[in-house]
Amino acid sequence: MNSKSFSTRKLALLGMMAALVFAGNYARIVIPIAIGSQTSFTLANIFCCLSGLILGPAGGLASGIGSLLYDLTDPRFVSDCWITFLTKGSMGLAAGLAVSGALKSRRLTYPRALLGSMVGCVTYYILYFAKTFFYTGLVKQGLPAPGAWLLVLEKIPASLFNAAVALIAAPPLTLAILAALKRSNLSHLLEE
Repeated sequence: MNSKSFSTRKLALLGMMAALVFAGNYARIVIPIAIGSQTSFTLANIFCCLSGLILGPAGGLASGIGSLLYDLTDPRFVSDCWITFLTKGSMGLAAGLAVSGALKSRRLTYPRALLGSMVGCVTYYILYFAKTFFYTGLVKQGLPAPGAWLLVLEKIPASLFNAAVALIAAPPLTLAILAALKRSNLSHLLEE
């Protein structure tokens, strides 16, 4: 296969996954937790993990772009869109790195997909909580350190729920999509 068709195919797959991440962000319930602060229940993390599990490390670009584009459509999140690109992109990247060998050998199993999702979620939440403490708490809201820690603690329940939903849904969706592509003789679309 020539590099031109590979580039076009990869770009189309990245665009499709970015669109899924973008749409997944709209399945959101925003919960105010303090004055000027909020958290959300969202389905986007499923698609961020899915991007990495299907596309490998390149899925990080899809999860970052889809999330960034969503942030640009909502005034509450516009100022943080660049951080969202980095944190959500890291989620897809980490998930993809965790499964890249299994994807190349076409031997992605449920345990490996679950591990990839876990690695993606842990990576994201470390970055998200650090962002909440340093950027949102200390810088944007000017809170003292104990107040910024309280802000992090308030976000933990929704974050655990979002992570659990991603861990439950992303691995079986990944395996189902890969199996459907194989049955349809389309699995070559994912090859590099």
